[in-house]
Amino acid sequence: MPTLYVVATPIGNLQDFPPRAVETLKGVGLIAAEDTRVTMKLCQVFDIHTPLTACHQHNEEGKAAVIAERMLAEGIDAALTTDAGMPCVSDPGYLLVRECLNRGIDVRPVPGCCAGVSALSVSGFDAREWAFYGFLPREKKALREKLATLATGPKVAIVHESPFRVIELIETVTEVLPEARLSLSCDLTKLHELTLHGSPAEVLAALRANPKAEKGEYCLVLDLHGVPEPEPPSADPEVSLEARLVEAMLAGVDLRGAQAALVQSGAKKNAVKAAALRLKKLLTEEDT
Repeated sequence: MPTLYVVATPIGNLQDFPPRAVETLKGVGLIAAEDTRVTMKLCQVFDIHTPLTACHQHNEEGKAAVIAERMLAEGIDAALTTDAGMPCVSDPGYLLVRECLNRGIDVRPVPGCCAGVSALSVSGFDAREWAFYGFLPREKKALREKLATLATGPKVAIVHESPFRVIELIETVTEVLPEARLSLSCDLTKLHELTLHGSPAEVLAALRANPKAEKGEYCLVLDLHGVPEPEPPSADPEVSLEARLVEAMLAGVDLRGAQAALVQSGAKKNAVKAAALRLKKLLTEEDT
């Protein structure tokens, strides 16, 4: 049975390409590459002459099954590569892996560089639990909403960003998560590698002062341990607190219990208390 090897490639420094990865690419019958032009340059450096075929986000849905069937028909092993880093991690490849698994083809990793993990390793943050979010939404409102949800998840978050949008991202982080601590890495493993540490405001100031900020790819690590979680929204902003108290009382709960339930659901304690007083007054007036 053929094997698909998921091969990590260098994210900058070619010396990070391990011997096992080189031997794997030389030994398989086919390389499924995100961009054959990029992988061809890598192959030329390491004297690899294996045939290449393109498998990227725009053709993978149809191409993955074709590659898997070819592996079975010709009895060949194949390797999956992306332009830089680990395939399937914020990069194409998972559909090819899935097609191979569905056909009983063995899938094995050939580990190596991963930008997110590399950036995390130099952040200085507690990395026992973390989440990777890839690229965040571009639209401002959706970006703000997504950043706000980060505080409810693992307390260390990793995201990718383009050099052309990184300042806007950090500006929004400054607005939404001002208490966070940041580690922003650019050009990891390359000649002009840079990592900025500090508060969102400090990192933003350093970015704005850098005339070369719009060069290289960025990986942002956020430490959210000092960020308070957002208050849960009330059940229905259109329904008054008095009406919700009455609804609970009609279900058999006394007024004190109804108040406690509303506070538990996220309503402000003082607002609930005021609504209960208004309700008591209304009920007293009706009785008289």
